[in-house]
Amino acid sequence: MAKLVICDHPLIQHKLTFIRDVQTNTKDFRELVDEVATLMAYEITRDIPLESIPVETPVIKTEGKVISGRMLGLIPILRAGLGMLDGVLKLLPAAKVGHVGLFRDPETFQPVEYYVKLPTDVQERELIVIDPMLATGGSAIAAIDVLKKRGCTQIKMMNLIAAPEGVKAVQDAHPDVDIYVAALDEKLDEHGYIVPGLGDAGDRLYGTK
Repeated sequence: MAKLVICDHPLIQHKLTFIRDVQTNTKDFRELVDEVATLMAYEITRDIPLESIPVETPVIKTEGKVISGRMLGLIPILRAGLGMLDGVLKLLPAAKVGHVGLFRDPETFQPVEYYVKLPTDVQERELIVIDPMLATGGSAIAAIDVLKKRGCTQIKMMNLIAAPEGVKAVQDAHPDVDIYVAALDEKLDEHGYIVPGLGDAGDRLYGTK
């Protein structure tokens, strides 16, 4: 079974409190999400392998560590996933970016695919699927399905907050995909929203209703 990693660094938890706050305006919300994404990128890349290379310091020749040829890909789920993308790219500027467009049907809560554009070498990359919310799990499962149908085998999931129901759904559907979250919340309500949650991440990022 894939692991669930809660990124509980004090800076992440501090910023997440203000992300949740209904009084936080669009500008501050966007900046906080960006900052938390950067901090989470630090955690999600912790197990990237390293190799030694020679390096000459001003004092002596020695060996240093560099990332061992690992190619990464970032796959934000449109549109809310874009709010976390730049924050991750700050630490992983060489990563290629693909996009999966999904929206949730308000009646069935099921994801509807409307756009997919991926790097040509996506099968060779370790991929991080990015979405602020892991609620029912439908969008995450659909996005991972899209990638696996195209031959991708190395996939991780990054979310700001998740509901237990969504985590279980993704783990049941894709037991090989590790999930990284800033917080595991209490539950889903009758409308499929995470409780206590932070509202609709896309609306709060872009000032829409």
